[in-house]
Amino acid sequence: MQRLRVRYAKRGRLRFTSHRDISRAVERAVRRAGIPVAYSAGFTPHPKISYAGAAPTGVASEAEYLEIGVTRPCEPERLRADLDVSLPPGLDVLDVVEARAGALAERLEGSMWELRLPGTDLAAATTAVEKFLAADLVEVERLTKKGLRRFDARAAVLRIEVLEGPEGTQRTAGQTPGRSCVILRMGVRHDNPAVRPDDVLSALRQVAGFAPPSPPEVTRLAQGPLDERTGEPADPFELDRDVTRGGVPGPADRVVGDL
Repeated sequence: MQRLRVRYAKRGRLRFTSHRDISRAVERAVRRAGIPVAYSAGFTPHPKISYAGAAPTGVASEAEYLEIGVTRPCEPERLRADLDVSLPPGLDVLDVVEARAGALAERLEGSMWELRLPGTDLAAATTAVEKFLAADLVEVERLTKKGLRRFDARAAVLRIEVLEGPEGTQRTAGQTPGRSCVILRMGVRHDNPAVRPDDVLSALRQVAGFAPPSPPEVTRLAQGPLDERTGEPADPFELDRDVTRGGVPGPADRVVGDL
C-alpha cells in the first residue's frame, strides 16, 4: 500500500467547519475523484485517511495535513489536482508527496500563527507583548473535556512580532473596509496541553490588561519541525522530498493568500 501525505488549506467561511465535517468532505472528494483509497479490515471498514495537527474550528489555516493510503501507486501531482477539484471552495489542496519514513504527526512540533486584531491600538499591543515576553510564567485557564485546566502559556511561545497591516477580507461586524489593524505573528511549540492563540490573548490580558475590541481573525501560516533558535517551523515534507526530488529538499512554503 502506498501512503501519500497531503497539505491543504482551510480558507474563508470554511474555517467555521468542524473537523468531523471536513473529514466527511474529504471522504466524499476521494470517492468523487476516483482515488483508489485503501480500507481498514473488520465489520465496518473505514477509508485509510488520517489527520495530523488539525486547527480548531473558527481558525483558518494554510498548513493542515492528512495522509491517505491507496491500493495502487498514484502520481502525487495528479492526485493533488484530482482531489483539489473535488473538494468545496475553501478546502484547497496545496501539496502532495509520497510518504517515505517516520510518522507525519511527529514532525509537527510547532506552528506559526497570525492574529489580526481590528481596531486595536498598536502601542497597547506592543506594550502587552513586551510584558508577556519578559515574564517567566503566565498561567491561564481553559475549559477542556476533562474540566477546567490551568497551565503556563508563556513557555510554549518562542517568538511574537507586532506588525501593522490591512484588515483581513473576512470582516466581522464593526470593521471598516480599508482600515489597518494590529497583527500578532507568533511561533508556538506544540506542548501538552497545546497552547492556542486564544490562550496567548488571555495571557496578554492577564499581564497587561490587553483586550482587543473585536474578535481576532486567526490563521495558521505553517506547522512542522521547529527551529528553537528562530521559533519558526520548517517544511514537514522535506524528508519525503529528499527522495522524491532526487535529494533536493523543497523550501518551507510560507504562502499566506487572501483568506
